[in-house]
Formats: sequence, C-alpha cells, structure tokens
Amino acid sequence: MTSPLHPPLLHREDLLSLSGEKVRQWKADITASPYRSYLYSYPHKTAYGDLQPPLPLAELWQSEPAESFFLYMHIPFCGARCGFCNLFTLPDKRADVHTRYVDALERQAREWSAFTGHKPFARFAIGGGTPTLLAADQLRRLFSIAVDIMGLDTGTTSISVETSPETISVEKLDILKDAAVDRVSMGIQSFVAAESAAIYRPQQPDEVYRALELLGRYDFPVLNLDLIYGLPGQTVESWVYSLNRALAYAPEEIFIYPLYTREHTIVKPDTIRLQEDIRIECYNAACELLEQHGYRQYSMRRFAKEAAGTDKPILDYSCQEEGMVGLGCGARSYTRNVHYASRYGVSRKATESIIADYVAAEHYDTADYGIMLSLGEQKRRFILKAILHSEGLALTDYSGRFGTTVWQDFPELALLPASGLARETDGVLRLTPEGLGYSDSIGDWFISGEIRGRMERFVLP
Repeated sequence: MTSPLHPPLLHREDLLSLSGEKVRQWKADITASPYRSYLYSYPHKTAYGDLQPPLPLAELWQSEPAESFFLYMHIPFCGARCGFCNLFTLPDKRADVHTRYVDALERQAREWSAFTGHKPFARFAIGGGTPTLLAADQLRRLFSIAVDIMGLDTGTTSISVETSPETISVEKLDILKDAAVDRVSMGIQSFVAAESAAIYRPQQPDEVYRALELLGRYDFPVLNLDLIYGLPGQTVESWVYSLNRALAYAPEEIFIYPLYTREHTIVKPDTIRLQEDIRIECYNAACELLEQHGYRQYSMRRFAKEAAGTDKPILDYSCQEEGMVGLGCGARSYTRNVHYASRYGVSRKATESIIADYVAAEHYDTADYGIMLSLGEQKRRFILKAILHSEGLALTDYSGRFGTTVWQDFPELALLPASGLARETDGVLRLTPEGLGYSDSIGDWFISGEIRGRMERFVLP
C-alpha cells in the first residue's frame, strides 16, 4: 500500500497527462509537512547494518574511481549535549579521554594511509562534536596526522573546522591559522539566552560576542555561523533578531536549520507540538533578509556571499562526496559502492561503549558495518545530492554516469516541474525558490522503499 507522499512508479508520459487536480493533491501532500526529516546523507546511517563478510579496505579503496578524496576527522566530544542533538557525540571534557581518542585516531590514520595515499585530498574537515574542545596540543596533533601521515597538502586543500563559542581561544585560533584553515564554522543557534536555555545549551550572549570578536581578528577566508529556527519559545521576531545579530559580523556564510526533535533527543517532539509551528514563517523571513544583505541561497540551509571562498588552487572534487575518507569513531566513509562507519548510538551508554571499542581496537583495516549501494541507490543518491542544491541536476551528467536518462529511471520526478516545485532549463533540473523551501519533504518522498524499510527497522541504542 502506498501513501500520497510515496506513490508507485509511473511512466513520465502518464505523469505529464495527470490531471491538474492530481498534481495539486501531490503538491499539497508535499507542502503540508515541510519538515519530515533532514536528508543530510543518503542513505542515512540508520539504514546501515553488519557487512558480512567484512570488506578489506585495501581492495575497497584501490578500486574507488574518484579522482580526489575528502578527508574527514570526527571528534565525538562536546561540553554538553544540546536538546535537539541526535548526532554521535559524547559530553565529556576529560583531557585523558581526549588524548586516548586522538592516539587511536593516529593509529587508524597510519593504517589507512596505505589504502588512500594513492590519490590527493581536495578537502579536509574536522567536525564532531566540537573539535576545539580538545586541548591545544591535541588539536595541533590532528593537523600533524593529516599532513605527516595522511599526506594532506594544505596548499591545495580546502580546510574546514567546526567550533563553538566557549571553546574559542587565541591559542587555538593560532593553531587553525598556522594550519591554513580556510573555513571556521561556529554553531550559535540563537543569540537569545532564554532560547539557548530551552534547548539545554549552556551559552550566554556575551560568550558568543566574545568569540565573534576574537574570530574577526583572524580574518579566515570563510566564517560560517549556524542558527536554528523553531526553538521552544522562539518567535519570528526573536528569530530575525538573532539573524541580524549574526549579520552584524558579516560572516561569509550562514547556515539556517529548522529544529528537528526525535524521541531520543532531550527536547521531545511532544514539547514542540505544544507551541505553534512557525518554522516556515521563519524560513521565509530569513530568505528575504539574507537576500537583502547580499547572500545567495545555495540550498534550503546554506546562504553565502558570492565572493566567499579561498584563494588556494583547490583540486576538483565531486559534489557527490564519493571518496570520503572518514577517520575517527562515528565518521562515515563513502566509496562509490560502499558506505561504512562505526555503529551509531545516541544514548550516553551506547556512545561510550562504541568509543571504547574504537579506542581499544588493534586494527582498522576492514569495513564491517555499513551498506552496499545497489545501482538504483547510487542513482537516487546522485539525484538527491544534486537536486537539493541550487546548482541542480544536469541531465547529461546523469546520463554520462549511468547510461540511462533520469526520466527513464525515475519518471515520477516529473511531478516536480508539473507542480512548480522545480523547473527544467537548459538541460538542468532545479528546484524553484518555493521548491528549495520544501527540500526536506521532497528528499523524504524520494527515499526508496528498501532504504525506508531499513531505517524503520533500526533500533537506536
């Protein structure tokens, strides 16, 4: 049985001949629930499972066709867990715990460099968690591991690091500057103390202002600020206030995120249901305000100034994020056919156990947990990674990659232009401004039944 949001496959000719009423009904179903789920990766990690037998990484990476790789390091520690967070992270400030973790990451890097050292890295990112929670000597070690062990060339690699206001210091920013970091991304979420408190985020506005003033002295090529709309107690007016506070520091990039909660997050969905859902109003207000300040919209979440970027001669890297080498517990690695990672947990007990297993491991030379992508799932991923961004899906790129057409493989996509949520121009299928606002529900609609079934069977520890 299919729901209106997940119709059976149809031929494109059938879709083009659908009555206006049927297209309107489909669009009404899509737009009725704009915030179904955040498709930041496809397939989602909850679709992963045991890989039997485990896959030798030497063989997996030797056959990876990507011309360059993306190196990612995951630091799964934060000062506190925010009320909306369902990421793989542990609130733990203990220096000895951090040191043992970086020791394990270095051991993993020494092993993996033999598998991935045959191609250059175009991008390098350190995320989490909060990487700058680490002591200065451990933070410095991460860059040494990247350069001295993994072979990273900082002169031709775009480098991004995530941080938070309370962990910013002169010593740590000096390390980032010395390492030729191009982009610093700071999660602020709100400039209103009461809104931060409502999501269990121990953050005062003065601390945010201190961090922003300090960051401004270093003039990184790209400063990104993250904000969240739909917080408990938030109004459209207070959301615009936070946006204006962020804009006062002229960041090159701003990411805006709608609040999502799950049963396993600290802030529960029932809490949010008690208040009026203002997220679509906040999103529209942000789009208008950011456009007035010269920001271009690149996705539902990303807004940036046209000139934002680094002066480095960066190597080409596919927007499909294939060839992603993920070091650290919780990091995902993507080859064209296989996605793999450590197991996923959110509870403190599960996260501690998974990290302990990672730190105690003697070898990291096989993929034993993940998913092997069928050709059909590779096609869906290719489409989703393109169409949910303003650049859109170049139809010839798809045909060149897979030898078929989008319309042959997924005729139901014709519902997007038929409903006005997308437009096909010069061989590129792009979401319209209206369509970008419904990216999350469009992405959720396009998930395959197989992947949806795997996600629904997943029990989160």
